[in-house]
Order: sequence, then C-alpha cells, then structure tokens
Amino acid sequence: MAHEERFKGIPMSKTMRGLCKEEDYAFLGMSGKTRTGTEEEGAGASEGEWKDRKEERIRWRQERERREKERLREIEESRKEKEQQWRTHVANLTSSQEKNLQDRLARLRKFREFQRKVLMEESEMEAGTATLTANQLLTRM
Repeated sequence: MAHEERFKGIPMSKTMRGLCKEEDYAFLGMSGKTRTGTEEEGAGASEGEWKDRKEERIRWRQERERREKERLREIEESRKEKEQQWRTHVANLTSSQEKNLQDRLARLRKFREFQRKVLMEESEMEAGTATLTANQLLTRM
C-alpha cells in the first residue's frame, strides 16, 4: 500500500501500526482484486486474528467495567457501613450524655434538699436571730 511508505517516517508504536493496518484492511473490504492468491491466504489469517483481537479487546473492556462496578459497589458498601457506625456512635454518645445530665440533676436536687434541711434546722436553733426563711436564703445563695 502506497500510504504505508509515506507514513513510515511517523513515529508510532507497533500496536498503533497494527491497528492502522487492521482499519485499512477493514476499509478496503479485503477485496481480492488488490491481492494475489498467497496474500489472500495470509489476509484471511490476519482477518481471523483481527476478529480475535477485537473480541479479546471487548472481553478486556467488559472485564474492566465489571471490576470497576465491583470496586464502586464495595466503596458504596464501605461508606454505608461507616455511616451506620457513626450513627450508632453518635446515638450512644447522646444517650450517655443524657444519662449523665439526669444523674447530675438528681444530685443537685438532692443537695438542694439537704441545704434546705440544714437551713431549716439552723433557723429553728436561732429562731430569734434569723428572720429570713429557708427559701429566701437558698435564693440568695
């Protein structure tokens, strides 16, 4: 083919040259007019090789797509699992903080009752000197 001579000076990989030849033969339709009998036998083999390579490339692409889908699915599962773990962690943290606040409130109420009781006892002992009630004393504190 005349164009092969013209394009030999262009740097190209062997794979790219092979693809160009395959496209040329496919474009020319493998016509017997341009080839002799021996070339046709070799061309038939290259046509079979070309189909094999094309099928192999299709299989590789499908395998690559399948692996990519699998990788994306695994990433999504991992993300969902981490999100679920985070939600569980936050729920546990929130419940423990609520429990701590409830315990603290109960201790404060108990302490206020103790203070009120002590102030009442002191005010009874010093009945003449203390004029403020226990509630007023607690409010001032």
